[in-house]
Amino acid sequence: MKPYKIPESVLVVIHSADLQVLLIERADKPGFWQSVTGSLDAPDEPLLTTATRELFEETGIVADGQAIVLRDWHLSNIYTIYPVWRHRYAPGVTQNTEHVFSVQVPRDIAITLSPREHVHHLWLPYLEAADRCFSPSNAEAILQLPRQTRQIR
Repeated sequence: MKPYKIPESVLVVIHSADLQVLLIERADKPGFWQSVTGSLDAPDEPLLTTATRELFEETGIVADGQAIVLRDWHLSNIYTIYPVWRHRYAPGVTQNTEHVFSVQVPRDIAITLSPREHVHHLWLPYLEAADRCFSPSNAEAILQLPRQTRQIR
């Protein structure tokens, strides 16, 4: 039996310098567009490690800490796990804590999706990307991009 997912995860908003946002479409839910997300592999896994791993697994992008740097927003969201995915968690677990990160990349960066998880990707202006996301916390993070990125421009 596969172990239960840990109800703590990362959200990684991938964007370009001009605030175009990369969205990926879920393989298990066509029409569900999102940023990179993923749960911790172990309760003590550092959040940056989780974000780096998930970014690579889902898009092929390597955050090397030099040219491509993940930025921890030090922002967490607690949300109710959608019923369709609740079976992945231990009985009685209904909420997840999500930690927000972002990463700025060139728009022409190669994207290699994990076909088991995602089937398409697209770049959209941040307002359109926020509207396309199925997750309210993902949409809200995208809407915060202009304010969050002012610090790194």
